[in-house]
Amino acid sequence: MPDDIRLDAWRTLLTAHAAVIEVLAAEMEEQAGIPLGWYEVLLYLHESGDGRLRMHELADSLLLSRSAATRFVDRMQSKGLVEREADPDDGRGTLVSMTPAGREVFARAAPLHLAGIRRLFTDHLTADEARVMLEALRRVIGGAGGGSGRDRR
Repeated sequence: MPDDIRLDAWRTLLTAHAAVIEVLAAEMEEQAGIPLGWYEVLLYLHESGDGRLRMHELADSLLLSRSAATRFVDRMQSKGLVEREADPDDGRGTLVSMTPAGREVFARAAPLHLAGIRRLFTDHLTADEARVMLEALRRVIGGAGGGSGRDRR
């Protein structure tokens, strides 16, 4: 049946994602001393241009509720990696930015993470396979209504 291969693709995508994330998370903890989710926060802040994001933008990017993102940022702030400040453009909003310690941790963690992605994912694909996968996954995202903040990478 034609759907069998598509369902196999779905299951394999989930299995591959879980396997790769498990290894990347363990490596991040072991080599950089932070959870993989914290690295993701630092990455979004690094990519933001000015090094800061509104709390709701960060929550959307992380696929978390605002209250969950707040708790996440609380833990990172307690370790000195991020700080909060009032949004000068919106008195009700909060901006999150990296501290110098956060930038140092990110600078140390980024090459480790990219090396892991290469070793566990990209080294196993040809350029043509990657293009096909990218095109297919973009169609899936579009079919799901455009996805979340994550689809902007």
